[in-house]
Amino acid sequence: MTRYADLSSSGPETTMFVIVGIVIVFGSVIGGYLMHHGNLLVLNQPSEFIIIGGAAFGTLFIANPIHLVVTIFKNGLGVFKGSPYTKPYYMENLRMLNDLFAYARKNGMAKLEGDIDEPTKSPVFQKYPKFLKDHAALAFCCDTIRMSISGGIAPHELDQIMELDIEVQEKEGHEPVAALTSVADSLPGLGIVAAVLGVVITMGALGGPPEEIGMKVAAALVGTFLGILLCYGLVGPLAANLAKQEEAKMVYLQFLRAGILAFIKGLAPALAVESARRMIPMHIRPGFSEVEKSLKGGGAATAKAA
Repeated sequence: MTRYADLSSSGPETTMFVIVGIVIVFGSVIGGYLMHHGNLLVLNQPSEFIIIGGAAFGTLFIANPIHLVVTIFKNGLGVFKGSPYTKPYYMENLRMLNDLFAYARKNGMAKLEGDIDEPTKSPVFQKYPKFLKDHAALAFCCDTIRMSISGGIAPHELDQIMELDIEVQEKEGHEPVAALTSVADSLPGLGIVAAVLGVVITMGALGGPPEEIGMKVAAALVGTFLGILLCYGLVGPLAANLAKQEEAKMVYLQFLRAGILAFIKGLAPALAVESARRMIPMHIRPGFSEVEKSLKGGGAATAKAA
């Protein structure tokens, strides 16, 4: 049984809510500030942005290897694309599993050896280009079937190996999340650093015009404001979104595991596909009759429109 929550979501919906959320956060802060007759020009402190943003960016490089930094930026952009694990995507994968299992049942598992060795040339996998592009899922599926074909391994042992594979991918997937969370946690402290530097500058201006001193104090306080806002209003929530996307990926791998394991245990393709369907989160899980219709070839349009 899967340990993961119902975290998959529709790509377009996720994109919309991320953008709307950012607009609400910054719109509410700026709107409330203006309601108190605040001057937006006072918040325009490029030096504070450079101190906080540059220092945060530097800590990212100090704490993480370059490949992880690249992954963080790549996954960060993925937040705005939304999760790929939507209902149509799951429907497509159900059809893929059914085709794969039916082919193996008809021709024998040994016939799959060529397909899993060169999946890009496989007549089964070629019909599902999205699955071929997901290298982690493709390797997970092909490597498991390869071990089953080689023989000498019981289904429960194969299940343990799949669980281990998922745990390794889960650990690797959460490393960018932990790194980004660490950056978010550092932002309030970096804001204080910027504020202290502003106070140092202010102390050097003592004895000058009160207006000038006031502007320097305001600039120093902007640093603290920016650090806290970026932490709790932007970077922290982005890290939480990345965590949910990674958990949605783990749910998808558990979905593949359930279907493959059921077929290896000897269940008919339709029953193995049903085992996989039960692993799909409820809010995007297609109904039994919907899947049955799609597998028979009459539900392709329904699945596409879902």
